[in-house]
Amino acid sequence: MPPRTRAPRFECTACGHASAKWVGRCSECGGWGTVEEAPNLPAVATGGGRTGVPPSPAARPSSPVRLISEVDLETATARPTGVGELDRVLGGGFVPGVVVLLAGEPGVGKSTLLLEVAARRARLGATVLYVTGEESAGQVRLRAERTGALAPHLFLSATADLEEVAAHVEAVDPELLVVDSVQTVGTATVDGTPGGVSQVRAVTSALVALAKQRDLPVVLIGHVTKDGAVAGPRTLEHLVDVVLSFEGERHSPLRLVRGMKNRFGATDEVGCFEMNDGGIAEVSDPSGLFTGGRVQTVAGQAVTVAMEGKRPLMAEVQALVATRSSESAPRRVVSDLDSGRVAKILAVLQERCHLRLHDKDVFVATIGGLRLREPASDLAIAIAIASAFRNEAVRPGLIAVGEVGLGGEVRRVVALERRLAEAGRLGISRALVPPGEVRTPKGLGAVEVDDLQGALLRVGLTTAQTV
Repeated sequence: MPPRTRAPRFECTACGHASAKWVGRCSECGGWGTVEEAPNLPAVATGGGRTGVPPSPAARPSSPVRLISEVDLETATARPTGVGELDRVLGGGFVPGVVVLLAGEPGVGKSTLLLEVAARRARLGATVLYVTGEESAGQVRLRAERTGALAPHLFLSATADLEEVAAHVEAVDPELLVVDSVQTVGTATVDGTPGGVSQVRAVTSALVALAKQRDLPVVLIGHVTKDGAVAGPRTLEHLVDVVLSFEGERHSPLRLVRGMKNRFGATDEVGCFEMNDGGIAEVSDPSGLFTGGRVQTVAGQAVTVAMEGKRPLMAEVQALVATRSSESAPRRVVSDLDSGRVAKILAVLQERCHLRLHDKDVFVATIGGLRLREPASDLAIAIAIASAFRNEAVRPGLIAVGEVGLGGEVRRVVALERRLAEAGRLGISRALVPPGEVRTPKGLGAVEVDDLQGALLRVGLTTAQTV
C-alpha cells in the first residue's frame, strides 16, 4: 500500500505562518505573494499503543528515568561570561548547552559586543570559536585590533556553511560558539536561500541540537525587522533558550540589553553599555548618562528615578514652554516619553493647577536617550513643565517620584524604597513622594505630597497665572 500523504499545506516564506489553502496575502505578517506550497511529506502512521505511536521492540531510551531530586544541578549552573552587565541579564552567565539569540538593528553593536565577550572568555582560559558569515576574517581581525579583543584560545572562521561550522566545532572542541549571524548561515540539505524561513529554521534546529549534545553554549546574532521584531520565522524564538534585545540609537552612545525570554533567569533585568572609539564598554552605574552630569540648574528641569527592570536609574526630564509664533494650534513635541501621558499631565496642570498652557507650545524630552514610559515619572514631568512655564529653576538636589491622576492626586508607585535608596546613594537630599509609610536612607528627606498643586507649592512654583 503506498504511503499516505498529508493534505496540501501552504507556508509564508517571510514569517513561516502555515495555512490550509493558498492566499495572496499572509494573514500573519501581511506580506503579498509570500505564500507558497510546502513540500508534501508522507504522513506517519499511528496505531498500536495508547499513545498512538507504533511499538518498536528495538527502541531503547537514551537515558534512564530519574527522580527530579537526583538530577545533578552542576549541569545547569551558569558560568560567568566575563561581562558583568551581560551576566546580569542572563542570570549569572552561560548555562552549559544554552542557546542565546541576540537581536538588534544593523550597526547597533551586536558583533562588537559578542567579540568582546568571546575575547574575555578566551582570556579566562576557555576555547572560543567565533564564526562570521557576514564579514571576512580580515575585517573581524581589524575590529578586534581596534577594540582590544585579541586573545589566546580565540578561534575565527569566516564561513556561511552549516556543515563547515559543525566540522570546525568537532576539530576545535570549543567551550563557547558565536555565530554571526544565523540569517547568513545556510545548509545544502534544505531548499531555499540563506535567510529564508526554511533555512533559518533548519540551521537553528541543527545548532540547538549541537549545543545540547555537547553541552556547548551557543550565541546567535539575529537581525530584526523594521518594527523591531526578530527577523525570520516565529518558531526561531521558541527554539532557543534565551532571547536578548540589543537596543540603542546611532546618535546616542547608550546601549541596552533587555531579556525578552530566559529559561534560566528573570526577564526584567537590563544591561547598560556605552559605545566609544575603543568599542563597547560596560556601564555599571549609568545614572550619570541620564542626568547630563548635573541636577536642576535652569528652568524646565526635573529629576526622577526610573526602574529599568530591577535597576533604579536617575533620569532627567527637560521641558520648554514657548509662546506660539502664529495663530495655528499649539505644538506638543515629545521625545522618549509617552505622548499620551504628557498630554494628560498638560490637561491636569491646566485644569487642576490653573496653568495657562492651551496657547503655548510645549516641548518635553529626556536626557541621554533613556525612554520613560512608566507612571512614576509623571510628577517629574509636571514639575519640569511648571518650572519652564514659570521660568523658575527648581532647587538642586531634589527628585520627584509619583503617578499623577486625572484629579490631580499623586499616587504611589512600585519599588519606591529602592528608588529612594538609589537617590540617596547619589547624594540627593530631598524627594517628593506620594503619601504613605516609606523608609528613606540616611541624609535624604522625603516630603509627602497629596496632589500636584501641593507639590508645585512645595518646590516654590506658584500658580498665580491662571487660565
